[in-house]
Parts: sequence; structure tokens; C-alpha cells
Amino acid sequence: MLFALTTALALAGAASALPQGRATSGVQFVGTNIAGFDFGCSITGVDNITQAYPPLSSLGGPDGAGQMQHFVKDDGMNIFRLPVGWQYLLNNNLGGKLDGNNAGKYDQLVQACLATGAYCIVDIHNYARWNNQIIGQGGPTNEQFADLWSQLATKYASQQKIVFGIMNEPHDVPDINKWADSVQAAVTAIRAVATKQMILLPGNDWTSAEQMSTKSGPALLKVKNPDGSVDGLIFDVHKYLDSDNSGTHTECVTDNISKAFQPLATWLRANKRQALNSETGGGNTASCQKYLCSQIQFLNQNADVFLGYVGWSAGSFSPATYELSEVPTKNGNSWTDSSLVTACIARKS
Repeated sequence: MLFALTTALALAGAASALPQGRATSGVQFVGTNIAGFDFGCSITGVDNITQAYPPLSSLGGPDGAGQMQHFVKDDGMNIFRLPVGWQYLLNNNLGGKLDGNNAGKYDQLVQACLATGAYCIVDIHNYARWNNQIIGQGGPTNEQFADLWSQLATKYASQQKIVFGIMNEPHDVPDINKWADSVQAAVTAIRAVATKQMILLPGNDWTSAEQMSTKSGPALLKVKNPDGSVDGLIFDVHKYLDSDNSGTHTECVTDNISKAFQPLATWLRANKRQALNSETGGGNTASCQKYLCSQIQFLNQNADVFLGYVGWSAGSFSPATYELSEVPTKNGNSWTDSSLVTACIARKS
């Protein structure tokens, strides 16, 4: 159910930079990840950039552009997350400039996304690390991290449908307050050139929806825009539905409502903030259809604080072998979705 109108109006000020017009019956954003440029990234922040597999037929990969066009036209999706390795963008030169070749290839995917009319999340898929070292805590400096985001924000400052996903799934970060300082450095750098676009704030513990309200959220609340506002600053949360919450099993065992999304919704309302579930998913199985559809129904019923959900994953994965594939298959001029996308993720009219 939607929260009281007075609370929704109070939240409107915090979300003034967000696009308007979301139907009150559900979340504003529905989409999936278009993976491939992140292939080679590990949870240690090591990125073997030779393993990147661009989801672009023009670069010899799968037709990610066609996938996105299909998802928008046939499934009502309006947001895509585009993971990429930090090392890939800089060609392994920490502190350097965006590599013309590699960043240019990634930009082709970004432009293909924008061409669909959807929102496009630029996601740095490095787990708060560069080659095993944590940002701002013995690894890359906050200044180096901010410089990356300054360059990306400058590149996409004129594109209002770009969303800046500061970092994928930080984990085992020793000091959450220092991590909040690193996030603040990125936000400040972005806002120096891109004043309106959404920025996703990631927490520790794999930016878990279950842990956000009690562990990372309180520290991240202090992250502000340079003018002191929090307009467009959205909490970035992930949650899988398998037995160990790893997103590596084809069977699902929970809808995450009682332990994760209900407590998070309460916390978000109390702080007049919003979140985006930028990674979730499961196998193409009956159990995952049951539980993911239930989880998404809850998000839709609490759309005052949850902006949307983004499945994992389409793009360059093999639909025949990847456990959590959301890759559609093409036959002639038509596309066929995975059963989980059809049952749960595609926007219902």
C-alpha cells in the first residue's frame, strides 16, 4: 500500500530532481542489468580487462542494444544498469584519464541505452576496491576515486537520464564512516558538473537491503550535495533470494520482505529518503517466480520509498548456461524472454 499522502508530499522535496509521472500503482523504474563490460571483475577489485565481453554486436558480442530495445518496447522497462570495471575504463592506469579506446567502447553501450529513452546507470563494478585495496582505506585515495567520477560526470553532464552508480557492492570495508567520506568525495565531484542526475549511494555488506538501515545507512545519511541538500541522492540496495543470499543458486527460498524490505521501508520513511533495488534476481524456476514476484509486489506497494528494481542479468551472459540469465533469445524479428522476466520483472499493464 502507498504511504500516507502527507509523507509522500514530504518525500517529494527530497526527490525533486527525479523525473515525475510514476503511476501510483507501482514503482517508477523497472529494468535489468546489461552485463559484459564488467566481465573479468572479481570481488577483490581485480579486473582482468581482457575478459570484458561487450554486449554489442558491433564489437563482436551479443546484441545488448537489441535486448534493451526489446525490453523497452515489449516489457515496459525504463532503466538499465551498465556495469563496467574501473580498470577497464582507465586501461589499468589508476589516477589516469579515461582511455579513449576502452571508454569509447563502453560509451557505445551507454548511447545505445540512451537511444531507447530509458535511464542508464553507469556502474563501477569494483566492490570498493582496486586490486585488493579498499578506496580511502589503504588503497586508492578519495581524490583518485573522485577524479574518476569527475571525468565520467563531465562526459555525461548533459544527459539527464544518466544515473551515477558510485560503486557496486562494497564489502568487508573496515570503517563505514571512512567509506561514507569516500562516497561524499564522489558525490561532490559529480555535483561540480552534473547537478541534477540521480546518484546511487552504496553501503557496506554488498550494499545489502537487509543491512542498510542499521549498518551503512546511518553513516551514509551524512552524505550531502554541495548545497547541503539530498536531492537526487538515492540509497543503492541489492538483495538476492537464494539460501545464502549470494545470487548463485537457481532456487529461491525467501521474498526478503520481513527481514529486509519492510524494515528498510520504515527507515527510509523515517528519514524521508528513497532507495533503488539495482540488483536482484533468481533462477528461471518456480520457486524464484514465487518469491521474486512477491518481493516485487511489495516494492510496488511501497513505491513512495522504493523507486524501482533492476534484475540481474541480461547482456553478454549465455541464456543456456548462466544460472540467473535474463537474456532474451531472438528468433527472426521477435524476442522471447526468460520465464522469470515474463512472470515477475516485466512491467505489468
